[in-house]
Amino acid sequence: MIRKLPFRSLTTAAVVAAVGLGGYMIVSRPSSLKTASVEKNVPVRVFGLGTLEARIVSRIGFEVGAAITELSADHGEIVKKGTVLARLHASEQEAKVAKAKAELLSAEVGIVKADANVQKAQAVLTQKLEANRRKQSLADRKVVSEQSAEESLRDEEVAKADLAVAKAEVEVAKAKVADATAQLQLEQTVLEHHTLSAPFDALVVERHKEAGTVIKAGDPIFTLLAPDTVWILAYIDESRAGAITEGQAAEIRLRSMPQTSFKGKVARIGIESDRVTEERKIYVTCETCPRRIHLGEQVEVLISVAEIPEALLVPEASLRGLDGRQATVWTIEDGRLAERRVTVGHRTEDARLQITSDLPKGARIAIGVPAQAVAGRSVRAAPAEQRK
Repeated sequence: MIRKLPFRSLTTAAVVAAVGLGGYMIVSRPSSLKTASVEKNVPVRVFGLGTLEARIVSRIGFEVGAAITELSADHGEIVKKGTVLARLHASEQEAKVAKAKAELLSAEVGIVKADANVQKAQAVLTQKLEANRRKQSLADRKVVSEQSAEESLRDEEVAKADLAVAKAEVEVAKAKVADATAQLQLEQTVLEHHTLSAPFDALVVERHKEAGTVIKAGDPIFTLLAPDTVWILAYIDESRAGAITEGQAAEIRLRSMPQTSFKGKVARIGIESDRVTEERKIYVTCETCPRRIHLGEQVEVLISVAEIPEALLVPEASLRGLDGRQATVWTIEDGRLAERRVTVGHRTEDARLQITSDLPKGARIAIGVPAQAVAGRSVRAAPAEQRK
């Protein structure tokens, strides 16, 4: 005997069967995934953060100590090389210079005196030579005594010695002149040190002292920078810095002017990397930056390292097991998901990597694949949106 089921049970069974059939159809129906596409003329740029600096920044001061009597430059001014920036109280040093000049004059007069003594000694020697000659002639004829002849010879020798002493005194006088000249140069140099001049065409960054301040030798009075040496010190991750070379073009954005980009190029690459942050120092000159600068301002730098004529680009988020050279991607092959290990090349500034491996004919790299995806699942390929 067949037992009839209640109408409510039949209805429940039908609903369950319908839900099961719908679920089966949903699960088994192929899903649609976007795929990576080939792009042309893709620029490759490396991003770095840095600060605005200058290659030549000098904190200048006096080489001597005294009270400041004059300051003729201030913050923000442009000064030419040789422009007097400050002076010190110099009365004492001026007196030393005057004394040195007097000593030099005295030494020069000493040379004149010594030369006169030489002439005098020469004349005396000439007279003694003639007298001795006559005495010796008379002594030979027994006209004068031998003692008188000996005394005449002695007088000649003494005159010769006096001439030698006079000539030596000339050399001593010359040495005194040289010493006095050197001393005068020293005092004049010290006097010049009481005046502070710009060592190069410069922008005054800061004035550290004011008039009337008594300073010590070496105290900084001004901080100067050479405007034509302004550049950007950027820090680039080592993993991205390998393609950077001197002369490459760069785009610069100052934090105070984010809407404006300026042109520059790589001028120097640091030899030593930071061992903690694993970053490399890259120095970029600014070709079109504004004339008014602020040292230490934060700067963003984009360095153009390459342009790929044709590239298959995949978002970094769609790569698994990336080790810098290879990664695993999902591919769509014959309508099903598959995993492949591929090699990667350049990385774009928007975190996409170039796939350099050859893929099987008809295979497409899927992007945005769900985490629960499994190989072999049936999928449909939908082309990714083209980027300009």
